[in-house]
Amino acid sequence: MYVAVHRNSTVQDHVALVEIDLAGELMIAAAAASEDRLSSDRIDEVLDVDAERVQTEAGPARRG
Repeated sequence: MYVAVHRNSTVQDHVALVEIDLAGELMIAAAAASEDRLSSDRIDEVLDVDAERVQTEAGPARRG
């Protein structure tokens, strides 16, 4: 017989919580947008991404 181990309910995955928050912000922005898709620039703005920092770390940014 298997007995489930009781987990402490206060344990949180902080990275997952941040990702959920960011996904929520994108959904809100998409729902409020008048166009069919969010532009890469708008996504960066919603996620508060510093484009210059991203370009330096990953090379030239590709825009789609």
